[in-house]
Amino acid sequence: RYKIQKKVREHNKKLRKDAKKKGVGKKVKKDIGVPNKAPFKEDILREAEQRRSKLEEEKEKKKLAKQQERAQKRKKENSASRDADPKAKKARKCPSESIFIRLLSYLLQVIDASDIIVEILDARDPLGCRCPQLEEAVLKGEGNKKLLFLLNKIDLVPKENVEKWLQCLQLEFPAVAFKASTQQQDKTVQEKKARFAALNGVVDQTKGVACYGSSSLLQLLGDYANATGREGSLKVGLVGFPNVGKSSLINSLKGMRACNAGVQRGITRCFQDVHISKNVKMIDSPGIVAAQSNPKAAMALRSLQVEDKQETVLEAVRTLLKQCNKQQVMLQYNVPDFRNSLEFLSFFAKKRGFLQKGGVPNTELAASTFLNDWTGAKLSYHCKAPEKPSLAPYLSEDIVREMQKGWDLDKLRKGNEETLRSMLILLEKILNSFILQ
Repeated sequence: RYKIQKKVREHNKKLRKDAKKKGVGKKVKKDIGVPNKAPFKEDILREAEQRRSKLEEEKEKKKLAKQQERAQKRKKENSASRDADPKAKKARKCPSESIFIRLLSYLLQVIDASDIIVEILDARDPLGCRCPQLEEAVLKGEGNKKLLFLLNKIDLVPKENVEKWLQCLQLEFPAVAFKASTQQQDKTVQEKKARFAALNGVVDQTKGVACYGSSSLLQLLGDYANATGREGSLKVGLVGFPNVGKSSLINSLKGMRACNAGVQRGITRCFQDVHISKNVKMIDSPGIVAAQSNPKAAMALRSLQVEDKQETVLEAVRTLLKQCNKQQVMLQYNVPDFRNSLEFLSFFAKKRGFLQKGGVPNTELAASTFLNDWTGAKLSYHCKAPEKPSLAPYLSEDIVREMQKGWDLDKLRKGNEETLRSMLILLEKILNSFILQ
């Protein structure tokens, strides 16, 4: 112990000696101030205090001047940005209105740039997907543009109902039956799967993979381009409400994921050109946003209110459940009888395992899932076609006759029949494969 203490003392002594040589560790001499015996001591102290206060005032003034300069610079930058973009203030006050104006401008650009306008309709509710203002704008526009109906998602509707809707729609404009593919992959992967299925006789049981009506649509557009003798590619603009399948249609015809598509509504926010073949080019457009004056059911189905946070998912589900058949919903989700939307969402959340801490049902997650099923391809509800269809007020027999010129309607009817027949053959193969298993 004593040896250790001795070594510590020697070490500290060595450190002090080294510090002394380097001049480190010298104590700073304390300011003793003005000696008491000095003459005019009070005057000297007063002058020193005044000098110190003056320096502090100058320092404070410089600090305030810098702050004012920064504030003025910020004001100038803000005023310059407001002058450069006068609509910015309005956009901040009402963001939904600015989004509506931007989407409308994109939609008008697509209509102006296109030779043919294809209005895509959901086969479950074709009349609810039609936009009379858009159709009227196309008919009154310059350039003699053609309007064409495309009935998408025909796999969710009975064959008889599809045939009736096609007959009803073809009284006004040519209508094409279509079923878009919802599982687009790389072309090489698709070719390998097709070769494997052909060699082994395997039936792909995923309905989302198959696409029907593409050959009929491409042949119709190609024949029209040849008949009119156009130079260059035929520009086809796709319009319609959100989630009717505009981007999925392009992906199906292209055979790969050319456009971003999904169950969420309003994914497409601008127009996009995609070359389908040598003489056909398609233009994808953002979905039509429904006006606020429409019924609540139409707003929940067609607009982007949930995405723009103007409406909660619970309110949207409450509105949509009023349009649904209760028995069909109970069978689809295997839930017991419910009195209101909140009780249905509680049952649905428990069935899917959407539970929060303490076993409380997560109704918001259940509502989002129900909305995705509604807008996607899981709920196979459908509307009946009118018994006695009539022309819209903005249409006349002359306009209908003019719109149907240049199209091979007989070939179109045969193509639609072939599409529906091939859909039935696929369903029969899938059912047979399930029975054999």
